[in-house]
Parts: sequence; structure tokens; C-alpha cells
Amino acid sequence: MGFRPSLSADELAAYIARQIENFFPDGDDFLSGIRSALKDALARTEHCFSRIRAKYYGDGGNSVFDHRNTDQYAALLYFLSNSVHRRNGNPVLAGKIYALNKALHALDVFYEVALPEVFCFQHPVGTVLGRAQYSDFLFVYQRCSTGAKSGVYPKIGTGVVLFPGSAVIGACTVGDNVWLSAGALVMSEDIPGNSIVFGATPDLIIKSTKRDVRRDLFGAAN
Repeated sequence: MGFRPSLSADELAAYIARQIENFFPDGDDFLSGIRSALKDALARTEHCFSRIRAKYYGDGGNSVFDHRNTDQYAALLYFLSNSVHRRNGNPVLAGKIYALNKALHALDVFYEVALPEVFCFQHPVGTVLGRAQYSDFLFVYQRCSTGAKSGVYPKIGTGVVLFPGSAVIGACTVGDNVWLSAGALVMSEDIPGNSIVFGATPDLIIKSTKRDVRRDLFGAAN
């Protein structure tokens, strides 16, 4: 299985640099910095997208990246800002890429946040993902939040879905294969694996499920 991006690495670097210049016209030239981190960001994007079986992420034989697909572009900009941070620690460039993502997609994922290597954004407008501990096969919709309470962040297991408007806040451990229904609020409360969660703390309704996030949303074998 290969990887089919809509632009070459050089074209994509120039495209991102022009967007940054338009949004932040302070005269700084970051094209070389973008180029140096983009190879890593594209490799991470390929690894991530090759494990997503949702529409538009593959063409039957290759994983696909389209810079005009806003969900895919939001993921790449996160990877790029984080790769800049991890590789050369340039906070100005990392911050501008993070801010570009926020401006274009209303998505707030700071460049220091360590999202997993496999995740999927589904029109994540208004989503804010904080410094939780994340695991692979995370599926995130719009208006979702993860964040701290009293300085403590959640731990989120493998194969977790945040449906629209759901939130995980504070000292929570969310188990593997958990589906947070629309509007669910989990605050300083642990959630067992293989569950569907409804309602809000302290009155959560937790039901067991035979559905599997990794299988049903990512096409992964168990």
C-alpha cells in the first residue's frame, strides 16, 4: 500500500508558507523550517491515514492525503507543528502552524500536545484537545474537549470515540474501546473498557457494548 498526496512535499511546504505569511504578515521566512520538518510530518500522516478506513482516506490501493480536505489538512498541520516542536524546538514556527490550524479549522491542539500516532478528525470544528495521555485509534468529532482539573489530565485508552460535544476532564482513566455519546461529560471519573457512555458526571449512564472502535471505524483486525 502506497501514499498518494495531492501536492509534492515542495509544493506543500510552499503552500503552507504562503498561508502563514497571509495570516501572520510579520516578514519572517519559515519556508526552510517547514521543509525540514515536513518529511517527518508526512511520514506520520501516511502512517496514520493508512490505518483509517473512512471515506476519502484511501483509493483502494493507497492511502490518500488531499490538502483540500479540511479534516486531513487539520491532521497534517497538527503533525507538522508537533514535528517542528520535537525536531528543532522552534516555538515561533510551531506556534504559527498551530495558530494556522486554529484559524482555518477552529481546532485547538497545541503543538506540545502528544496526540497518538493513529487518530481521525471528523469535522472537528470547536474541538479543544489538551495534554491528556492518548492512545491509538482515537476518533474525534466536533466540539469535543479534553482538559485538566486541579492540574490533572485524563488518561485515554486505545480505541476511544469522542462524539460531538463530549468531554473528558480531570483525573479520569478511560478504558479501551469506549464510545462517549454526544454531549457526554466525564469529570474525574473512571470509565471501564468496552462501554458506551451517556449523560454527565455524577449521573453517568454506562452500558456495555459489543461494537469495536478499532474494527468498526478503523478497519483494524483484533
